[in-house]
Formats: sequence, structure tokens, C-alpha cells
Amino acid sequence: MNHKAGYVALVGEPNAGKSTLLNTLLGQKLSIVTPKPQTTRHKITGILTGENFQIIFLDTPGLIKPKYALQELMMTSADEAIKDADIVAFLIDARSRDVTVPFEHGIRNAELKTMNKGQETSNVEQRTKKPEHGTDKPLFLVLNKIDLMKRNDVLSLIQSASEIRSFKEIIPVSALTGENLDDLKKTIIKYLPEGDPLYPEDYLSDRDERFFVSELVREEIFKVFKEEVPYSTTVEIEEFRESNEKKTYIRAIIYVEKDSQKGIIIGKNGAALKRIGQSSRKQIEEMIENEVFLELFVKVRDGWRNNKKALLQLGYR
Repeated sequence: MNHKAGYVALVGEPNAGKSTLLNTLLGQKLSIVTPKPQTTRHKITGILTGENFQIIFLDTPGLIKPKYALQELMMTSADEAIKDADIVAFLIDARSRDVTVPFEHGIRNAELKTMNKGQETSNVEQRTKKPEHGTDKPLFLVLNKIDLMKRNDVLSLIQSASEIRSFKEIIPVSALTGENLDDLKKTIIKYLPEGDPLYPEDYLSDRDERFFVSELVREEIFKVFKEEVPYSTTVEIEEFRESNEKKTYIRAIIYVEKDSQKGIIIGKNGAALKRIGQSSRKQIEEMIENEVFLELFVKVRDGWRNNKKALLQLGYR
């Protein structure tokens, strides 16, 4: 059989389930997941390789209207994923029961045009065009979280969606339970271009362990703290090495924007920071399959989220 390989951009509103979908398809945790919106900040590559295919998924930040430099970079990474992909999979939370509502909400927040029938096409849809080839990139609508819905409501939603735009495919799934993910995978393979693998067969991502360690620490911060504090933090791995005792030594810096936030992250007698460290270490050990000694420090970097130079230094591209 001919081999197929290509890129699939996972795009949509915050909390649509893009990261959960990526993790479930790969059978391994790659993107961090929390109940809070805008957890994903980077474009994360997840590589699924089979006997006759290789799908390179691009998990992207949720589409929003950017308010500061970090969010502008997040939206740029989403735009680039759409531009570079062979297939664009637009995820929505299907529980709205009305497909026009999440589309209008998400598109409007990202300063895109509404996707209602008869109106101007959205930037998402426009980016699926390939005028140099005379064809369009396949645009899928993925209706997620159907495990929380009745079957008749799902069927009604599919009908509504088909009347909005001529999507190449409309696929109801549950990223959490895995329902219909085999169908999604088979459909993606159907539309992928023919070609040799783009990465070695044993690659899961093009990101290194240091990146995923920083993400796991940041995930714990999002789980522990509420409101603005998690969004004002970022994590930098200052040291990552294996010692002679077959332990991995990791030194990580948690940056915040204000002195008051530093105190919150550390907590009374260091209790909050200790909690973050214990939970993070456990997950890191599971990921790298080695014993870990994790040191966490908290530093203030004033206004880093809106400082482009600081963002570059902290690994945001």
C-alpha cells in the first residue's frame, strides 16, 4: 500500500478539548490539560506513526482576541499551524446543542469573521485555501464531548453543522473516552497526501524533555492556583542532568510578574511550592522513567508577558 504522511492542525476555542484529543490519539500524555482556559501556550507537535501512515498533529492555543504580547504569539502559532497543515480539524464543544453559537463566539473572539451561511468566510477557512494548487485544504469539523450528550442531540447538531459550511467531514467524538477516534484517524489518513515518513518511526514529538518538564510544572501551577496567578507564571528549566546515582537532577525557575505573586506561589512556610514540586516530580518520573530530584525556585520578572524580548528569552517563539 502507498504510504501517507502529513500535518493536521487542531484548532478551536479554549477548552474545546484539543490537548485531550492529542493525548488520547497518541496514547500518551504530551500536552498538559487543566480545566482552565488558555492552558496551551505553544504549538505542540505530536507524531502518530502506523504501518502505512504518519500523522503529525499540531496542538494549538485556543483562539482568543489577544490582550498582550504572549497571547499575540499564541495566536501567531495557531495561524502558522493552520497555514502549514495539510488538514485543519476545527474542534468545538458539542454540548452547546447549537453549532452556530460556539462558532460565532470563538471566531469573534479571535477577530475572525462569523462562519454563518451567506457571510464572508473566516480567517480559519481562508487559511485552508491553496490557490497555488487550485484546491482547498480539507477542513474537518470535530464535535467533541459527545459522551455528555444524547444521540439524537448529536445527530441534530451534525445536521445543523452541515448547513453552515461544506466541511469535508463532520466527525463526532469524545476525546476523553476515545469514542469514534478510530473513525477520526481513518478519515484523516484518507485525506493525507502520499509520501514518506517525515520523522523517524520512534519519534513522539519534536520537543525535548526539558520542554515537557517545564510544561508539567506549569500544569501543576494551573491546578493549584486560581484566577490570575497561573497566567502570570512561566517555567524555565535552568539545569537538567543525570547524576552518577542514575537520578535526574532538575533545577527549574518559576517566573512571576509581581512580588505579591511570588509570595502566593511559595505559600506559608513554603507549603504551596512544596506541593507543586511533589506533584510535578511524580509526573516527571513517570514521563522520563527515572528517579528525579527537582528543585524549584521563584523569581520576579516584571511584566514578562508583555515584553517581547523577555518572551524570546523564555522560549516563546
